[in-house]
Amino acid sequence: MNREQLEHAIRAACDVSGDRELFVFGSQAILGQFPDADEQLRRSIEVDLSPKNKPETIDRIDGALGENSVFHQTHGFYVHGVSVETAALPEGWKGRTNKVQDYMDEQKVGWCVEAHDLAASKLIAFREKDTSFVRRLILGDLINVEELFSRLQLINTDKELEERARNWLKRIAEELDR
Repeated sequence: MNREQLEHAIRAACDVSGDRELFVFGSQAILGQFPDADEQLRRSIEVDLSPKNKPETIDRIDGALGENSVFHQTHGFYVHGVSVETAALPEGWKGRTNKVQDYMDEQKVGWCVEAHDLAASKLIAFREKDTSFVRRLILGDLINVEELFSRLQLINTDKELEERARNWLKRIAEELDR
């Protein structure tokens, strides 16, 4: 996926939901802060997002733009409408989002989760694809390890999940000498 495709996804999801603002919080949110992010960070063909003001329209997005939809078959990527509450994000994340406006309609906005907040959320989820993503962010110097430790402390989650994430991050930081 690239930045232009993200903008297209935002435009389409705004049209379908009737909302002019969306939160983008899956891996492709990285394009909000780093439009030319390394290809390895942009492998996903899925954009996870939630309407900011009309969260009840999530199902409409999935139906019209989701996996195996005509939109997906036509454009080669799809939009997954999902509640932003499903992501474990650090306190204050909304104030750190990156604004992405569609070049064809500047009134349609995607608020992309900032890189450290995104990485913290992925470490709490702790799937293999998530830890690989965070490792790539660290290797690419797109995030600071100390800041990531700080953001993990701002997530209201089970202490065991936080400890697992912190232990992984400590091990990776030592391995990469960061």
